[in-house]
Amino acid sequence: MQLFHLFHLVLSIFFPVLFLVSGCQPEPNTARGTAERFLDAHYVQIDLQAAKAYCTGFARSRIKEEIQLTAGQTIDATTRQPRVYYQLVEETLRSESSISFLYETHFDVDGAGRFTKNILLTLRSQADGWWVVNYREFDQ
Repeated sequence: MQLFHLFHLVLSIFFPVLFLVSGCQPEPNTARGTAERFLDAHYVQIDLQAAKAYCTGFARSRIKEEIQLTAGQTIDATTRQPRVYYQLVEETLRSESSISFLYETHFDVDGAGRFTKNILLTLRSQADGWWVVNYREFDQ
């Protein structure tokens, strides 16, 4: 009987927390959802091909250039990767179809410490959704 109560207690805590956490990421069809999926692909997972899927125009050209510059550099499970954390600092509506997001981004690198960059993403709405059209990094 105690095991049942413990199980019930764990579930009553786990599911509400899971519900709250799962609601933290914006919907993928929103500007912010697109921005954060781009950040996840480019900076967290270091997957430039995946990041390219969220880009158009100048941003897509930059990603293609980054892919060329890193050709031959394998990133796999043995690669020492930084832990990346970001948070939205500012949202600027530029027009009905354009918005910018400024993120403070922290990179924790084993053996090299932590550094912070600001990343500015500009997105544009098109008939088929929101697209990253430019991104810039700034040292803090």
